[in-house]
Amino acid sequence: MGATSGKKVGIVGLGGLGHMGVKFAHAFGCHTVVFTTSPGKTEDAKRLGADEVVISRNADEMARHAKSFDFILNTVAASHDLDAFTSLLRTDATMCLVGAPSTPHPSPGVWNLIMRRCSIAGSAIGGLPETQEMLQFCAEHRIVSDVEVIPIQGINEAYERMLRGDVRYRFVIDMASLAD
Repeated sequence: MGATSGKKVGIVGLGGLGHMGVKFAHAFGCHTVVFTTSPGKTEDAKRLGADEVVISRNADEMARHAKSFDFILNTVAASHDLDAFTSLLRTDATMCLVGAPSTPHPSPGVWNLIMRRCSIAGSAIGGLPETQEMLQFCAEHRIVSDVEVIPIQGINEAYERMLRGDVRYRFVIDMASLAD
C-alpha cells in the first residue's frame, strides 16, 4: 500500500496504534510525518521516529503537504473530517483507517478520490502468516510498544487517565498485582 523505503507516509494520531505506526514506517525507511492535534506530542513523535510533525488544526501546515503522501495510516478512533487527509494523498495513494469511532465519520467528498484515483481502505487485523511476519519484523528492528505497567489496583485511575488522553501509549496490568 505504499509504505516502503523512500515513500512519504503520514500517521494520523499518536496514541496506542499511532505510536506503533510511526515505529513501523520509520523502520520501513519511509519519510514519516505525524499528524496530531496536540502540540505537546511533537517531542514524542520525533523520539519515536517521525521526520516531521504537523499540527492538523493548522491550515497552513496542512496545506504545505497537499498531494504529497504515498500512504496515510489514520489511527484516530474519533469521528473526524477525512477530507483534510484525502487532500494530502498523491495520485493512486491510499488512506487506511484502523481507528474505529463510535459514530460514523462525516462522508468524505469524492472529488479528491475520483480525480487522483485515491482510495480509502480499512483494516482490523491480519491472519497468522501476517502476524508472524510482523512479529519477526519487530524482533529484527527492536520494535516494541511503549507501555506503562500498572497494578490491578490502579485500574480505575488508569481508566480516568485514558479518558483524559493521558496515556503514553498503552497501559499493561501487572498480573502479579492480582495477589495483593
